[in-house]
Amino acid sequence: MPPLMPDAVELLRARITYDLAARCSEKQLRVIASVGFTAASVGLCFQLGADTTAALIAGIAWVALMGLVPVLVVGNRRYRAKYAARLRACGFTPVTDQSGRLRYVPPGRQLPGHGNPFTSRA
Repeated sequence: MPPLMPDAVELLRARITYDLAARCSEKQLRVIASVGFTAASVGLCFQLGADTTAALIAGIAWVALMGLVPVLVVGNRRYRAKYAARLRACGFTPVTDQSGRLRYVPPGRQLPGHGNPFTSRA
């Protein structure tokens, strides 16, 4: 294989990272975190022995974990914004795909599947 340019590798990494971070919307992130934190708290309650003290400890843990949900949302926004700025600085253009997700494509290109090879070019 030919040697890779470090800038090209970082740019590819930025595209992949942005796509992975944008995969979950904020609503999906909230739902996934809420369900996961609730399941973890219920599991903690059963692990400690289902009595009043265990329920209180699990409830406190649930409240603390649910307090992290806004922090996760803000962190995901900043993470996506950082990589979006890096991609825009390199000339990538934002394009919304058919499912409504924002993607970044290289300059002069379009999303896969959006080109019609049978159209006539004048």
